Formats: sequence, structure tokens, C-alpha cells
Amino acid sequence: MKRQPKKLQPGDTIGIIAPSSPPNLKSLEHSLDFLQKLGLNYKFGESLFQVKGYLAGTDDERLNDLHQMFADPSIAGIICACGGYGAARYTDRINFDLIAHNPKVFWGYSDITFLHTAIGKYSDFITFHGPMLASDVGKDSFKEKSAKMFEQLFEPTVLQYNESFASIEMFRPGQCQGELTGGNLSLLSNGIGTKYEVDTKGKILIIEDIDEEPYRVDCMLNQLRQAGKFDNVAGVIIADFSHAEPAKRKVSLTLDEVFEHYFGKLSVPIVRDVKIGHCQPHFAVPLGANAFLDADEKTITIQPGVQ
Repeated sequence: MKRQPKKLQPGDTIGIIAPSSPPNLKSLEHSLDFLQKLGLNYKFGESLFQVKGYLAGTDDERLNDLHQMFADPSIAGIICACGGYGAARYTDRINFDLIAHNPKVFWGYSDITFLHTAIGKYSDFITFHGPMLASDVGKDSFKEKSAKMFEQLFEPTVLQYNESFASIEMFRPGQCQGELTGGNLSLLSNGIGTKYEVDTKGKILIIEDIDEEPYRVDCMLNQLRQAGKFDNVAGVIIADFSHAEPAKRKVSLTLDEVFEHYFGKLSVPIVRDVKIGHCQPHFAVPLGANAFLDADEKTITIQPGVQ
């Protein structure tokens, strides 16, 4: 289990940054009331409102926001406004020593997966894969169950995912324990062959994605397979794959057939249809925390992410 950042307290200030693409400003504004209801103050990153094509400012500006928020002792945690694309463009210039010496809550998902993997690997503390401000919190579709996931930041909490939260199905039987790792499949695939490649050995791998046809999911899973990422994995959580229907290809394998091809013969516990990712409700998880996966009972029990 990786180091735990300190829990948040009412009155704390959190930093809001856009490490990748620019946020929807209307949705971001709507999300600020939610932060205030949590008792949190907030500070915007300097490049939060910058737009450079599909990026929230230049790579230097977004990297500077990340560094400043971790270095600022008045900032107790960082919540990303949205994902999109672009975090991986500057990951090789992140000061991981700075971040390692200032561990704090870091929360986001989607394109933020690349940062989760990198920070976990080189700064060695737990980060949080959870719904973001403009992408989720500020929208009418944001569910109360998703909102309650933020409570884990204020008190060390053992989380349990089961059918009382949302769907979960056994794919392969068994039980296992290990650190949680993973996130967005596209970003995990993009990291293969880099210094920020996901480490799955002895760990429970989470995968999720959105708007990817079965052949694209197939391609990315094949890349992970050939990189040996399934060889010593402790277990797998196949999370939400929204809008994954074939579109470009009239003849296609189904997503179920793709998952069966890559995971059907693995002798480790696997569950699927778990509501983690681009979905509502969205179960937020501390990446790097120890977890116990019981595929037979269809439960995931996760140790606290904060101290």
C-alpha cells in the first residue's frame, strides 16, 4: 500500500486545475456550490481558463499549475476540473520529488490516469480516481451516490462496492488482494513502453473507457497483453465502457467477445460492469490502496485512502 495523504477538513482550500483540456465553464461554475457544501474553499490554477486548441493552455502553463498546487502549503488537496487530452505531454518534466515531499489529495480520472500512474510510481502516494468538477459534479446528471464518494476524503473510510451501490457481475471466480491500479484503458495503453508504464504485478487492475468501439478496446487490451500486463496480475475489475457499440464497422465482435478473448482464460478473479469511470453513479477509488476482491460474492473492499 502506498503512502496516504492527509485527510481534508472543513475550511481547507483545494486547488482546481485543468491538467489536460479546458473545462466547460458553465458546468465548472455549477460545481462550486458543491465544494462549498463540503465546507471547502477553492483556488483556481492560473491556466484553468486558458484555451489552446484542445488544451487548457500551453504544456508549460498546465505543468506550472500542477507544481504550484503541490508546492503551496495553503492547498490541502487538488481536484481536477476535467480530463480530455494533454497530461501525458509534460509528464516527463514533472518534478516528482516536489510532489513526493508534498503529498496531498489528488483527484480526477479519464486523461488524469496518466498522472495517477506517474505519481503513484515516482512520488509513491495514493491518488483518487473519482468524478471531476466540470465533467461530472456540475451537471444535472450527477448522482447523490457519486457525491457521497467525496466523504472518503474527510475521514479514513473502508469502502465497499457491492450490488447495493450499482451493478457488478462475476466474470471469473475467486478472491484476491492487492493494490488497486489502472484507470482509463486508452491512457494505460499509451503508457506502454514509457517510464510511466503501469505496474500490474500482484495488483488489482481497473480498466474503463468511453466512446471506444470493440476493435479499439481489442487493440488496447492486446497491447497490454503483449506487454505482459496480465501475466502476474492479482485480479481485474472491468469497469464501465460507455458508448462502446460498433459504429465504423458494420461487422464487428461484441465487447463481450473481446473481454472473453483476453480475460476468459485467466485464472484470477475478475468482475465486470462495475460503475467506475465515465458513468453515473461513479464509485471513486483510492489508487494505490490495498483492496480485497471477492468475485464470488461480488464485492470489492478497499482500505482508506487518507490518514
